[in-house]
Amino acid sequence: MIDWKGIETVLLDMDGTLLDLHFDNYFWLEYLPSAYAAHHNISPEESNHRLQRQFAAGVGTLEWYCLDHWSDKLQMDIPALKRTVQHRVSARPQALAFLENLRKMPCSIVLVTNAHRTTLDIKMEEVDITPWFDGIVVSHDFGLPKEDPAFWHRLQKAHPFNPALTLLIDDTERVLDSARDYGIAHLLTLLQPDSSQQLRSSTRYPGIHHFDEINPLRSH
Repeated sequence: MIDWKGIETVLLDMDGTLLDLHFDNYFWLEYLPSAYAAHHNISPEESNHRLQRQFAAGVGTLEWYCLDHWSDKLQMDIPALKRTVQHRVSARPQALAFLENLRKMPCSIVLVTNAHRTTLDIKMEEVDITPWFDGIVVSHDFGLPKEDPAFWHRLQKAHPFNPALTLLIDDTERVLDSARDYGIAHLLTLLQPDSSQQLRSSTRYPGIHHFDEINPLRSH
């Protein structure tokens, strides 16, 4: 699927790509609604209704990924709540072995995430993948989410790369669309970002289930 000899830079998403998206879905769709209902003394049904209405607005914007934004909007300490369940953070199958193998290749490896830096810190306390990377890019530092075409221009300035020789792996197709429009030639998605959910039956980009399908050392 990938000619690794033609790859100079690998850009990797975090949530739903290297880390299991189950943690995020559990926190935002189960744990937080329960905590929000108790905090505001409302029913679980009303809690879900209020939260889902707010979550649906602004998908793909920087605020949508910002813990400070949600702490302020919901009047709750979101980072503190995340820490109470951070033991649920886990890597996706084969992700760590993939990073280990990738590190042996002559390419630059950059983590590119929309996650808030506090979220990154919380997750790295459980599964620290940062040593495998040449660079860690948090979209909040650029003031733009990966869905924004201008994000890639700012990434280019911070970590120069040749789009024609770059691979991006990301579970969000809006991000892949943005990267494609910028000119990144090699794009992959994940078929099962959340291990508790069914495999996605159709994606607009080539997809993998586990990282052993694209082991960079297999052809070397």
